[in-house]
Amino acid sequence: MERTAPLGVALIEVGHQAPATDSPDSTPERATARHCPMADRPEVPQFGALLREHIQSVPPEAQPAFLSGLERSAAQRYRDWALALPDWADVLGDCARREDEIADVISRRFPVSSEHQAQIDAILPAAVALYYDVFEPYSPEDQVYLQSEAEIQGSQAWVRLADAGITDPDTLADLARCTELELESSRAVKRLLGDQVAA
Repeated sequence: MERTAPLGVALIEVGHQAPATDSPDSTPERATARHCPMADRPEVPQFGALLREHIQSVPPEAQPAFLSGLERSAAQRYRDWALALPDWADVLGDCARREDEIADVISRRFPVSSEHQAQIDAILPAAVALYYDVFEPYSPEDQVYLQSEAEIQGSQAWVRLADAGITDPDTLADLARCTELELESSRAVKRLLGDQVAA
């Protein structure tokens, strides 16, 4: 596993410079999919800032694995939304599979010791609960909109990690793949919402 000194800083800053776009505990209630005007959509938080304390609570070398745990929780969330929004189930199921793929790639590329994994397992539930709390007040449609924005912010974690001194071509290729998977899910959700999406 490649180790880089700026790793922790690279990951905890995610969410502050997301590129421009075109345009926990309970399963969301079943709903009929609808298009939501942009003006009616919730304000998007900076998810990296929201989760910074939790991310920083594990050692820098364990932070990619911590993020992979968040990816797995997002995969489950997509599956919950697919149940709540059956008209969108195929697309949301694809998003879930992309989240799982990202988690698999990062877990493989950045393995952790059993001690660090125990730390992650102890801290991750609180981070997931905090993340879910952001979504709780909103309808399922608004929740997937927020997730589409979170994907854009999250894509920058892998860009920052790649820029943090990693030189192995295979690792860089995997990180680029993770970035594209995040953005692909964002584009897919925005199309469901009726947003303009760049080609």
